[in-house]
Amino acid sequence: MANIQTIRTFCRICEPACGLIAEVDDKTIQGLHPDSKHPVSKGFACHKGLAFLEVHKDPDRLNQPQMRDAQTELQTVTWPDAIRKISRTIRQLKQAHGSSCLASYIGNPLAYNSTAGPAIGSFLKSTGIRRNFSSGTQDCTNKFAASEAVFGSSTIHPIPDIGHTDFLLILGSNPRVSHMSFISIADPMKALRAAKKRGARIVFVDPRENESTQGIGELLQIKPDTDVYLLAAMLEHLFNQGLINSEVASRCTENLPLLEQFVAQFPASRVAEVVGISKLQIQALAADFAAADKAAIYMSTGVNMGRQGTLAYWLLQMLSLLTGNLDKTGGNLYSTGFYPAAKAGSTGGRVPSYQPSPFGEVRTVRGSLPGNLLADMILDDPVPIRGLIVISGNPLLSMGNTNRLRQAFSELEFVLVIDIYPTATSEFADVILPATDMLERRDINLAGLGLQSQPYAQYTQAVVPPASDRKTEWEIMTLLEQALSDENDDLELVSADPFARINHMLAHAGTSTADLDAQSCPVKILDTPRAGQFYQDIIQTSSGKVNCCPEEFAPAKTRCLDLFDELTHEPNDQLKLITKRTNYMMNSWYHNVASLKRSHQQDNPLYMNPIDARARNLGEGSSVLISNRYGEISSTLVLDVALKPGTVAMTHGWGHQGSPMKVAGQYPGTNINILLPSGPGSFEPLSNQSFMTGVPIKVEAIP
Repeated sequence: MANIQTIRTFCRICEPACGLIAEVDDKTIQGLHPDSKHPVSKGFACHKGLAFLEVHKDPDRLNQPQMRDAQTELQTVTWPDAIRKISRTIRQLKQAHGSSCLASYIGNPLAYNSTAGPAIGSFLKSTGIRRNFSSGTQDCTNKFAASEAVFGSSTIHPIPDIGHTDFLLILGSNPRVSHMSFISIADPMKALRAAKKRGARIVFVDPRENESTQGIGELLQIKPDTDVYLLAAMLEHLFNQGLINSEVASRCTENLPLLEQFVAQFPASRVAEVVGISKLQIQALAADFAAADKAAIYMSTGVNMGRQGTLAYWLLQMLSLLTGNLDKTGGNLYSTGFYPAAKAGSTGGRVPSYQPSPFGEVRTVRGSLPGNLLADMILDDPVPIRGLIVISGNPLLSMGNTNRLRQAFSELEFVLVIDIYPTATSEFADVILPATDMLERRDINLAGLGLQSQPYAQYTQAVVPPASDRKTEWEIMTLLEQALSDENDDLELVSADPFARINHMLAHAGTSTADLDAQSCPVKILDTPRAGQFYQDIIQTSSGKVNCCPEEFAPAKTRCLDLFDELTHEPNDQLKLITKRTNYMMNSWYHNVASLKRSHQQDNPLYMNPIDARARNLGEGSSVLISNRYGEISSTLVLDVALKPGTVAMTHGWGHQGSPMKVAGQYPGTNINILLPSGPGSFEPLSNQSFMTGVPIKVEAIP
């Protein structure tokens, strides 16, 4: 009879970190279920988290180190051989070209891996690698850049108090599918339904009637990538009509007149046609938000990934602040969690430093250069990148202008990939190292720090030991760092505690990993976010006030006017491509999960409003060519009345032709990032955020 052991753990796919129960028999996981007794997630876990058991057991996973031989074939090797090969190659490249010839790319899953970050940082510092890229510039660096400028810290992100608000405005988010980002909340749809039942008004702003709007709230369908002008017009109306909270304006702000001057250029009457809704709708939305007793506001990747995500996030914070809803119950609150991260992310009053490059002046945001310059720095830089280290990422499928990036990767002299799966990127790898998954490592719920609607700390042991010959990322990076510092390639792993930093942080909440591990439920509930502490304990500006119009935004404000002029002169029949999120995938890893390849989820067709289809003599099931100046792809057309006319949608992350992953290879789909721009001018200079939504395209029938 099987001796089943139940082990409490938690999901590390997105920020809510839902509690899970693993059923283990002889070091093999037999089942993965929601933890009904978890004090925060309370039995909720989405099917993506539960489907991770298929990822864990997938026979297509990477299990042993692999290295290319002289015939360019991948061969299984030992860890010592792989580490020695990597360290020798890195030394040779540095000796021949200097440390500037090396670069790194850090993928999204590492945000949910509490021990990997410090080890990677230590390795990069000791190796002298300064050209670093990350998935953040594809989805969220705008928020870090805006918060630095407005609040003095990249880690201050006041979250909507959904449980107490009367009016919730949501821009560019689909909580039913994505479970929200930059707010850690278990079962956000349950929270939204409860708010609606309580009488709260919920308004979604989106070019598409997404799955979350149905039965929950109202919908304002705007044109893609115009949110910044909607927010500016709302603020202009508040200033114009005297709806600004005067007490907050006088006590909590600096540079307020400069903000008023900026938004005065975008009255509702001027922006209505560009945004795609009427002047009266914009003015009513602004007035209703200001009039609500308690109003909260939130935006996500549908806005982040446009051309002006930083300015949009800035204006969002200004709406919350100037209506008196920042640091207010039912408005937007800062959530401290188990460590005071606001101070840890402080800029110390420093403004961003831009450095000259062959592609214009660039900055780093939380250590990351613009991802859209990676190909240029390989192909066109006078001091080119010659070696690339990719950790838990698949830039070839996740970044724009795939064709150019593929050309660039083929020019690299050395590529190291550390991942759990073989990927499109690993096709270019000289060495591939197998990493553990979330069920094979110890962890803490670090990703939600400062973002939790109910703060708590949770620890998990590894549910099972690493299968085959996999290692954790912190072990791999520590081995590499030691090998590079030891000319004799001594590969004995020096004993180190990867949780020393974590325990220092947990001490602020009066706990530790040992304390948590000793409990039957390794969770400590912390104080909920509360109003009245923001200006005393949280904000990091030197004045202690919110900077309503940071000086460093000046070029972005000029660019905002230029882009507005560009939009006013667009052809009436211009189509804009947005991303359609789905419950049946999650980045590259989930493309090999057979249970998610339902009959209607085996491809990523192009969705188009019937009005736009008729204008092009297209119909349901038409084969179409989708093109722009960056490339072309083909797909099948699906008619969708949920889309605003002029907007088309496809799901990203596909394009697995020839993949060694059997399910992904069977259902490869189309990589829409072929159509996305890269290079100078393709990202927001303030934040390095790539332009990935609202991209102009042309659609025509394939004969």
